[in-house]
Amino acid sequence: MSKREKIIIPADEINKQKEIINRIKQRNDFDIQRSGRNKLAMIVTYGCQQNENDSERLRGMLRDMGYHFTEDKEEADLILYNTCCVRENAELKVFGNIGALKHLKTRKPHLLIGICGCMMQQEHIVKQIKKKYKHVDMVFGTHTLYRFPEVLEKAMNETYTVIDILNTDGYIVEDIPIHREGSVKAWVSIMYGCNNFCSYCIVPYVRGRERSRNPKDIIDEITQLVSEGYKEITLLGQNVNSYGKDLNEEIDFADLLKMVNDVSGIKRIRFMTSHPKDISDKLIKAMSECENVCEQLHLPFQAGSNKVLDMMNRKYTKEKYLEIISKVKAAIPGVALTSDVIVGFPGETNEDFEETLDVIRQVEFDSLFTFIYSPRKGTPAEKMEDVLSKEEKQANFQKLLDIQNEISLKKNQQYMGRIVEVLVEGYSKNNPEVLTGRTRTGKIVNFVGNEKMIGTLINVRINEVQTWSLAGQVVEEDL
Repeated sequence: MSKREKIIIPADEINKQKEIINRIKQRNDFDIQRSGRNKLAMIVTYGCQQNENDSERLRGMLRDMGYHFTEDKEEADLILYNTCCVRENAELKVFGNIGALKHLKTRKPHLLIGICGCMMQQEHIVKQIKKKYKHVDMVFGTHTLYRFPEVLEKAMNETYTVIDILNTDGYIVEDIPIHREGSVKAWVSIMYGCNNFCSYCIVPYVRGRERSRNPKDIIDEITQLVSEGYKEITLLGQNVNSYGKDLNEEIDFADLLKMVNDVSGIKRIRFMTSHPKDISDKLIKAMSECENVCEQLHLPFQAGSNKVLDMMNRKYTKEKYLEIISKVKAAIPGVALTSDVIVGFPGETNEDFEETLDVIRQVEFDSLFTFIYSPRKGTPAEKMEDVLSKEEKQANFQKLLDIQNEISLKKNQQYMGRIVEVLVEGYSKNNPEVLTGRTRTGKIVNFVGNEKMIGTLINVRINEVQTWSLAGQVVEEDL
């Protein structure tokens, strides 16, 4: 039996879930006719783009069950929290929100409450929910998302908490309906799981081992999205650079990138996340040659000290990372670079932290995602001892932010007066009278325009620069 045959869910199991979807829809249709109101579902998503992509699948299944969507928990008939366990704050928010729903459940006994996602793959979390949050109707993990219809039907019929958690290396599940909220950009998962086991990271334990989707399934999904009018595709994976290693055919991420680039009608391609230990010269070359691949690379380095990188089990050195960056800059002129940084990892000294600042100053990232280390139960780093105090970590974190803010502003100032291509995504959340979009390098651009521009590529002359965004005017030929 091949690797792929071992991990793909059989079609009859998916068909079973589709039958349940139809049964729930019939039930909901009857309730709608009787009550005169739609069934409303609310999904709250925490964490990474992979979680967002999972929520799109949950929405797809709920839509096929006859649900409409709301952001008001007071009017919802079903509330789902799709959780993240990468940092402690996300977990605390989930528990706080779930606890607050107890009174709502008392007032609305018909309300169904569910928790899913990465947090639910941790045994101690599930035990805590069973003990303290008895008003929760259903709990399911990342590996059983495809069985959500079955879980929901049981929750509709039973009075106990329905729990569906599977400890496995994970599956590849195709043919799950997807409901995307936007119409301009789409995320497409190309693989799931992670084999890296960084000492601070819980992801391999809750997402399973690396599983690559069949390239044909990926291309078919992207082709369909382009036919529906989507202009930009972001390829998702915990480590996209490992794509294809588990497949029976000879294909790697650079090959896949070229295949996606050849899809007729696609305008922009992005991807995340890349691991420095696996990025290849072949991939850098593919990025430079594929005209639809955006000039942007997110490449987490996490720390600048080789000692700390070794303790993190990152499998590269500061020198190797800087060598990769030099190759990328040489191959892709004007490339925008972003990264992740952890401050205050156990064992990190102030001298080690200065090595991190040295990387930031040398590379000059366009932006950074920065975090103070948060211990995760079950990871090797949880048992490591701190060197720095909480106050020292906070001071270092602020110092890093101040330095990066200066660099980000400096990088954005280079856009002053330039005409840039912008993919118009919609109206700004902060100012509904202003349109917003992004450049190929991922810069946010705000400008005055009309609704017809949404989903199109236009040219904007930049006349205002801020640390995190740009503003400008549409050039006359686009009006």
